[in-house]
Amino acid sequence: MKTSTSNVLILTTVTGKNGQDTAYGSETQYAELPGRKLAYRSIGNGSPIILSNRFRGTLDTWDPFFLDTLAENYRIITFDYTGIGYSTGTLPTDVISVAKDIKDLASYLKLEKTAVLGWSWGGLIAQTATLQYPELITHAVIIGAVPLGKRIVDIGPAFLQAAVKPLNDFDDEIVLFYEPKYQKSIDAAKISYERIRKRLDISKIPSTMEVFQLYFQAGGAAEADKEGLRDKLKETAVPILVISGDNDISAAVENWFPLLRELPTVQIIILPFAGHGPQHQEPLLTTGYIRTFLGNT
Repeated sequence: MKTSTSNVLILTTVTGKNGQDTAYGSETQYAELPGRKLAYRSIGNGSPIILSNRFRGTLDTWDPFFLDTLAENYRIITFDYTGIGYSTGTLPTDVISVAKDIKDLASYLKLEKTAVLGWSWGGLIAQTATLQYPELITHAVIIGAVPLGKRIVDIGPAFLQAAVKPLNDFDDEIVLFYEPKYQKSIDAAKISYERIRKRLDISKIPSTMEVFQLYFQAGGAAEADKEGLRDKLKETAVPILVISGDNDISAAVENWFPLLRELPTVQIIILPFAGHGPQHQEPLLTTGYIRTFLGNT
């Protein structure tokens, strides 16, 4: 599973599994839903976790080692939002409508209960699904995301500049997801980047400002929070784990601090020398935290 070369930890996919039950070998399937088809992949066995992706993320942009490691203990279900990646339709412009993708996919798969994991923009969606469907969601893991409602620390200009390029290269990904001042973060980025590239259809990644604006409108609606979802975070009984890097220039962990004494079910873990994608930089450490949090669910 792991070897060490030149002081760099190299992680490969989990061995000993049927090829179809790994991130690389998993089949892209489609949930036939009213007005759209949701593309999804499923690996592993056990209690399910539905993963909600980042801005511009697709089925292909999760680190396969991170997925395979989680799938040692759980059934891991990744999907593309309506209108994104391999799915059809048009991405909605409010988080409540986007979060319905999670509910509809769970219903299609006949899941009575599931955990959710949301990364970045997907963290807003996972929070929303948790609050909208408490009878479905048992736990929520939020990675590199701010709480619903108004920010106290804005997105950094360097992130915005790189995030809206039609195509991101490796140097962009260092800025977007890692800690550029820390060599071990850069080394981890190279390894993760190569893993992801082995199954990456670039043509499926959203690349136009027209689609970006749909994401931005939904994100803006989440911050405006006219539905009062932020207050519902203070009332939910669903356990929530927040994992953040200490140098996340997109979703600074400081945005959670004003709520620390008001969110009785929230636990926060901050990874040092890490950026917006701590689960790709530290997949073993991150999945260890997640397993401890979820326990035997």
